[in-house]
Amino acid sequence: MGLWNFLYSKAERRLTKEAEVDQFPLSDFQRLRHEIKPCDVVLVEGLSKVADVIKTITQSSWSHAALYIGRLHDISDPRIRQKVKSVYDGQPDEQLIVESQLGLGTVIRPLHVYEGRHLRICRPHELSFQDAQKILNFAILRLGTEYDLRAIMDLARFYLPWTILPRKWRSSLFNYSPGDSTQTVCSTMIAEAFASVHYPVLPLVKRIEDGNVRVFHRNPKLHTPSDFDYSPYFDIIKYPFMSFDGSGTSRFQLMPWEGEAELSKEEALMYLDSSETSKLREDRFSFRRSIDEKENF
Repeated sequence: MGLWNFLYSKAERRLTKEAEVDQFPLSDFQRLRHEIKPCDVVLVEGLSKVADVIKTITQSSWSHAALYIGRLHDISDPRIRQKVKSVYDGQPDEQLIVESQLGLGTVIRPLHVYEGRHLRICRPHELSFQDAQKILNFAILRLGTEYDLRAIMDLARFYLPWTILPRKWRSSLFNYSPGDSTQTVCSTMIAEAFASVHYPVLPLVKRIEDGNVRVFHRNPKLHTPSDFDYSPYFDIIKYPFMSFDGSGTSRFQLMPWEGEAELSKEEALMYLDSSETSKLREDRFSFRRSIDEKENF
């Protein structure tokens, strides 16, 4: 048992170790932290090996999701507020999130742990204050739940063609019993919290014989972080680090498209340098001139 724990811990540290990437941040964290609201879902583009696995499985940039709590005073129930204080020893005005992470389980952490990352806010619309509090309470009461690594493996199996591996073969995804599980993953925990007040993420809508419809919640174990991005019931809010700033001409043209920075060989395969974009502009003008000449002719 001791050897198994040692090997598991070593593998866990390897999977969760964040890669160091020297790149300009894609999100303006300062704007985001001032405009985020309680019950917003924060999507994160992770940099660890397990994040790469999740992104490959789901074919999405988003590998993790966290639920924004707010500050302590944003929690209306004094018992829930006391529970947060008992597990998180921070400043009362600290902005907090609740999340499920490999190696940590379901925990409370400060929002600033994701400063410098590529982030996106998914905001549930038409959600009342009372329901938002119920959702936060549900998630906070899950504190201490362990991370379900098997769910990730099962999800990978589920996305494989059934001819390679039957989807129901030894999979825990289809044995869902609300409230019984002692393990969870980030998107499952958040999906369960929203389902607890009947707020939809990606529901199944079925038309019945009398012309009415019935809505079914999706199995929370099948949810991935990108589902909150795709859901029509969440507003997508982006805070790009480099935004338009200026007046007179179109503001996007004032962004620093020219400069001394150069692309690496790998970057040059995916992005255009100034000479290539200049060529596009020349082609555009040349195409416009040819049209004008034909019209005049």
